Amino acid sequence: MARYKEAKCKLCRRENLKLFLKGERCYTDKCAMERRPYPPGQHGQARSKISEYGLQLREKQKMRRIYGVLESQFRKYYHEATRKKGITGEQLIQLLERRLDNTVYRLGFANNRDEARQFLRHGHYLLNGKKVNIPSLSVRPGDVITVVESSRTNAHIGSALANVDKRGIPQWLEVDSNGFKGTVKALPGRDDVNLPMQEQLVVELYSK
Repeated sequence: MARYKEAKCKLCRRENLKLFLKGERCYTDKCAMERRPYPPGQHGQARSKISEYGLQLREKQKMRRIYGVLESQFRKYYHEATRKKGITGEQLIQLLERRLDNTVYRLGFANNRDEARQFLRHGHYLLNGKKVNIPSLSVRPGDVITVVESSRTNAHIGSALANVDKRGIPQWLEVDSNGFKGTVKALPGRDDVNLPMQEQLVVELYSK
């Protein structure tokens, strides 16, 4: 599967927002948004007027990059959201939040979503007592995610748990750090996503 392999800090600078793609580094002075808070490239510091379409496109790209999904995957989530009852934008965010890789990250078992995706692929986590290696699986209330016993000494997982207080645990999840276990208490709500996203702009973009 195609993946973005360039400098991740450029993505944050392009969206003019910390997307927390580098884990602990994003909380330090080394963060690119702290040193160069303007878009990358030759014309990054030039002032430019953004059209309505440009605003919608940037919002869509921002959401895609936060959750680390490809355009085809994102469009699939959008179409699924349109078939659900309720506000389409909020349903879209809920589907993205329910991804297993995002849930692992939210529980503090990985430093970022890319790391969570890689660790899932390598079988470091159990879902309801069974090994899983599909990052796009959707979690449901009552699901239990645990770190396999042989991976509990992993330095990356340990550092992620040590820094979990910096980003906090959303209310729809419950974590037992000592037991390396997390539980999905409910479906995520819009208030549980603390990043500034204007999902209505994405709906307007795809509704054209």
